[in-house]
Amino acid sequence: MKRLTLTLLLVAFALLPVFAADPLPSGYGGIQLGMTIEQVKEILQKNPQFGYRGERDVSLLPGENRVLIETDSSVSAPYSFLTQCWFQFYDGKLYIITINMNQSKMDHYSVFSTLCSKYGNPASLNPSKSEWKNDSVLMTLERPLTLKYTDRKVFDQLQQQALVRESAAEMSRAQFLEGL
Repeated sequence: MKRLTLTLLLVAFALLPVFAADPLPSGYGGIQLGMTIEQVKEILQKNPQFGYRGERDVSLLPGENRVLIETDSSVSAPYSFLTQCWFQFYDGKLYIITINMNQSKMDHYSVFSTLCSKYGNPASLNPSKSEWKNDSVLMTLERPLTLKYTDRKVFDQLQQQALVRESAAEMSRAQFLEGL
């Protein structure tokens, strides 16, 4: 009985860091993945740390249903810890948030250690980036100092669509070559 109790305690302590970690955030500064373009614009206007200048920061990306909002706080908010930020939308919903941090005010190690203490060790780690993920969010800290939040479901869907288009193009190419 003592052996079983000791084993259960050891397992509980081993799993404690896994369960103690906070759930991954799905955004920053009040902006969350899945928000509409209008919701994001409204929050950007209220939060000066992003450096949003209005409609001129909004553009269309090549491809269907893709919009990008690009902000730059280096001039309008020099006190901010952020520099440039990008908010990418697909079908009117935010699916990628990219935040570049001001390297003169923040360092990679401080951000990395904070993320590890809040969310546990990264699922993937290499010299260029660290990744934390769950079923819905992929959070990536890239060097030199960029933090990304990605909606995994939308991203996976877009990757699958790209693979299907690529496969069709490869088949057309092969058919053309066979016809020579």
